[in-house]
Amino acid sequence: MLGRIALPSIFLILSYGFWASSSFKDLAAGVALFLFGMLCMEQGFKVFSGGTIQRVLSSSTDKLWKSLSFGVVSTTLMQSSSLVSVITISFLSAEMIGLAQGIGIIFGANLGTTTGAWIVAGFGLKVKISAYAMPLLAFGVLFLMQSSARLKGLGWILVGIGFLFLGIYFMKNGFSEYARYIDLTQYAIPGIKGLLVFTLIGIVATVVMQSSHATLTLTITALAAGQVTYENALALAIGANLGTTITAILGSISANVSGKRLAAAHLIFNMVTGAVALVMIKPLLHCVEFISGEVGIAADDYTLKLAVFHTLFNVIGVVLMVPFINTMVSWLESRLKGVTVEYDQPRYLSEASLELPEVAQQAVHKETLHLFDNAFSLIAHGVDLRRSLVRGDQDLQELLEAPAKPIKIDLDDQYTRMVKDIYSANIEFISRAQAAAPSEFAESFSALRRANMDIVAAIKATKHLRKNLHVYSRGIDKNMRREYNRFRVRVGSVLREIGALREQDDRIVALLSLDRIKVEALDADNHASHTVDKLIRQGAISSQMATSLINDGAYTRELVGRLLDVAQALIQAGTPPGEALGDEMSLEIEDIANIARSLDGAALPGEMEDYQ
Repeated sequence: MLGRIALPSIFLILSYGFWASSSFKDLAAGVALFLFGMLCMEQGFKVFSGGTIQRVLSSSTDKLWKSLSFGVVSTTLMQSSSLVSVITISFLSAEMIGLAQGIGIIFGANLGTTTGAWIVAGFGLKVKISAYAMPLLAFGVLFLMQSSARLKGLGWILVGIGFLFLGIYFMKNGFSEYARYIDLTQYAIPGIKGLLVFTLIGIVATVVMQSSHATLTLTITALAAGQVTYENALALAIGANLGTTITAILGSISANVSGKRLAAAHLIFNMVTGAVALVMIKPLLHCVEFISGEVGIAADDYTLKLAVFHTLFNVIGVVLMVPFINTMVSWLESRLKGVTVEYDQPRYLSEASLELPEVAQQAVHKETLHLFDNAFSLIAHGVDLRRSLVRGDQDLQELLEAPAKPIKIDLDDQYTRMVKDIYSANIEFISRAQAAAPSEFAESFSALRRANMDIVAAIKATKHLRKNLHVYSRGIDKNMRREYNRFRVRVGSVLREIGALREQDDRIVALLSLDRIKVEALDADNHASHTVDKLIRQGAISSQMATSLINDGAYTRELVGRLLDVAQALIQAGTPPGEALGDEMSLEIEDIANIARSLDGAALPGEMEDYQ
């Protein structure tokens, strides 16, 4: 509803401004070019923000001072605290960093955004930057025409900087032209009332433009042209700081509870910082005068003094809030809790993650593991095995003779509660992420899609297998009980082996181990087929029992095969883009069949002696 009202209102205001004043055209064009430049820069930095930022994060956020430094440096480079906030929320939603690390980055981003004010006040207004804009645009467009994604990214960054410079130039000219015809300082409001009113204007302007940097630049250029008083400009800077939290809040709407906690921390920090700046405005102004005098800033250079003020109150905010980060984390975790739902929901997927292909890949990889963990329980219970037994070290062969202890489970109901929503969300997320990602991520997303589909297929095979297994695995016929218990042991063994593979960091070792499991699984299936033939020849089981064993042997084979395919797909999905490690190392079906044929007749230890 708000969007339906706001957009037409802004459209009408712009239309009236263009009609009423030629100077307004320069001012509006400057703001538009500046915002477009920021969008171009964001587009460029996204090309480099996947693997690069992830690798930097792993080594640059393990300590608080590193998190702060990362926030400062990344925001200084990108000149967008909003982009850094959204990226941080996406990393936090995917659990690539912790909440305390995310808060540290956000605090650092608030410090980093102050560099924009220094660049505009110290360079943009004192040099004819439009002369630098043209070469940047020319080189930027040249890079945009290249096929390399990284060169295109560099091109977007250069074009973005060029448009930023042009935007500052047009804003400066627009306010200068206004000064010839109208003095906007006549609308200045002194005292506390002016402080509050212009703080509110700064908030609104930042919300509309979705950029505190744009609001600050507009404020500085207006101040340089004498179209806003120094005191009112200070209030606008405070308002810009408060308004920038809206972007983080909007970015957290589709995020999980961790993303919402980070957005809340961002809001708390900026509100505390803004409140301190408003309450201590006079002492801060004395500090600004002292610092300006010490560093040689002229008494009438209010644009640089505004930059000093902006930096000063953000530094004070960080100094005040840093000692309370752990307390803030505990408070946010106790206040903002995950919603308890009847049906399990995705934990790691978020709209923000879609902006960065590598983060999206990591998020859906974790969500697929979440889905597999739920399926693990359904499959284990579906073949009457406790999860603790599968994950333990007890010899599963001991289960062959004893009647199975039934586990009551409604697979259809549990599928709906634990699998269906996550599976649907994963498939949709993969489709959207793959459409937006570069081609080098296609194989990884395809592997994750296959893994999700195989997980669901494994559950369906379990459902078919359970019908007879539930009867024969604890029946009075020893032959049938032993064979159905053998199905249970095969499934339990594969689940245990796959669990061990997840602890293996070396992908080559994991793939070689997976090949061994495949060979053992195919060999066990061959022995099971021979055993059924032998039991039929000996008249030990009826033809109806034999049919059940053959059909359920096929379901077991499909179930085991799907689980192994899931394991291989997850290993391949974890391979860095561009590598084909999974295809090179894993055995083909023909290779496994040949190995199994060479083993045919040579039973695995403890496999065939029961039938002698």
